[in-house]
Amino acid sequence: MAGEFDDIRQRLDGIAEELADLGLVRLRESIDAGGVELPVDERRLARARRAVVKAAAILAEPDDNR
Repeated sequence: MAGEFDDIRQRLDGIAEELADLGLVRLRESIDAGGVELPVDERRLARARRAVVKAAAILAEPDDNR
């Protein structure tokens, strides 16, 4: 059963990267527009990215059924 979740974990890692990239885009757009606070979207994207990273880490844990 080892590696059973590898494909899903790898996809989650990719999604986390996409969310991070989108967050950076939002920050750049805000700076370019003269903003001085974090955009609301960026905060939401950061929270979603952390949740996805956490899910990937859980799937990477060794199986406890021994």
